[in-house]
Amino acid sequence: MIAQTTYPFALPPLPYAYDALEPYVDEATMHFHHDKHLKTYVDNLNKALEAYPQYHTWTLETLLTKLEELPDGLRTAVRNNGGGVYNHDLFFDLMAPAGQKMSPAVAEHFGGEEAWQKEMKAAALGQFGSGFAWLVADSSGDLHIIALPNQDNPLSQGLTPILPLDVWEHAYYLKYQNLRADYIDAWFHVINWDGVNKRLHRG
Repeated sequence: MIAQTTYPFALPPLPYAYDALEPYVDEATMHFHHDKHLKTYVDNLNKALEAYPQYHTWTLETLLTKLEELPDGLRTAVRNNGGGVYNHDLFFDLMAPAGQKMSPAVAEHFGGEEAWQKEMKAAALGQFGSGFAWLVADSSGDLHIIALPNQDNPLSQGLTPILPLDVWEHAYYLKYQNLRADYIDAWFHVINWDGVNKRLHRG
């Protein structure tokens, strides 16, 4: 994961074929989303950090966790572009071809798969404009669903990111146009629950 790497950051490869998530996420969207949008965030993050060698040894996770410690001239660029890199890398990593069984821990916490989907969908639909819906863990390990605007990241709020859902229009507009709800319903089919379980139990 790119979260544990340092400057200069490199575009991480997509962990599956571009058409692997069909018919739920289309191949054309994956090309644009990964090769264009994520690459732009990586390039802009490197450009912003170039003039700040004192932060070249900080991992991306550290940069976002200690966002408020960064100088004013760097903080916004890291929030937007560093967040964009982290959020997209995790989003892509936590999708997989359809067929995985939901995490028992998540199902138990939210009262079943249907209840979890309802709450996650409500957060994603309720995010006005661009942003992400997130499954996160607090410092006690309790799970929560939140929505954050733009490329804001839970690390900057003292929360552990578990599972992101990208609701920027570029994530779905080629296939679903303005039907964000249909895109969310499709996304539920391609969650990499094995990856989610690993994040829940690490450490």
